[in-house]
Amino acid sequence: MTQIMGDYVKQFNAERITDPARSALVIIDMQYATGHHTGALAQKMKAEENSVTDWRFERIETLVIPNNQRLIKVMRAAGGKVIYITIGAALADCSDAPVHMRSFFASLGNYEGQSAHQIIDELAPEPGDPIVRKTSMGAFASTGLDHLLRALDREHLFMTGVSTNMCVETTAREAADRGYAVTLVEDACATTHKELHEGTLRNFGRFFGTVRSTDEVIKILS
Repeated sequence: MTQIMGDYVKQFNAERITDPARSALVIIDMQYATGHHTGALAQKMKAEENSVTDWRFERIETLVIPNNQRLIKVMRAAGGKVIYITIGAALADCSDAPVHMRSFFASLGNYEGQSAHQIIDELAPEPGDPIVRKTSMGAFASTGLDHLLRALDREHLFMTGVSTNMCVETTAREAADRGYAVTLVEDACATTHKELHEGTLRNFGRFFGTVRSTDEVIKILS
């Protein structure tokens, strides 16, 4: 049954990738808060002599950043759109964030105007790239992302960023439930534990959408 469901989704999504100009690369939470080896979370873990995020930041540096750079270039050349999602509060006391997220945002200084809230330099947006700030795990829950995508006439979403099993997966599931064809780019995402990353990909590919590598996505867009 799982294989049948997965095959159905692959066929459904493949039939809808007919025009790259109706596609968007959605880069999620690649900020200095949690998406860079020099950022707030990395420094916090280093100060605590905690190695739990080592796999995360090594993967971000060696795979996620360079693969997103490749995807950005190809998406632009194909006529697609690059959309950035950020996470964090607007207010310094983080009171505009959901209750369960406030202490985490505050511990990293992740609110507007702070360095932790900025998108990393390696993936810096160009003028005209939409930047959507969310306070929730899923981008659709706390933003006007759905309205933006429909206004831009974007049907197929290629999702990347951090964390695979948290904000990326939640946003991807929300998108699938709203009728978008969604592809998780497996080697352009990262999280803290390898088993969480791999489990998320297996589960998402069952029925929510398609899982592809950067090379496979570039082939499609080219």
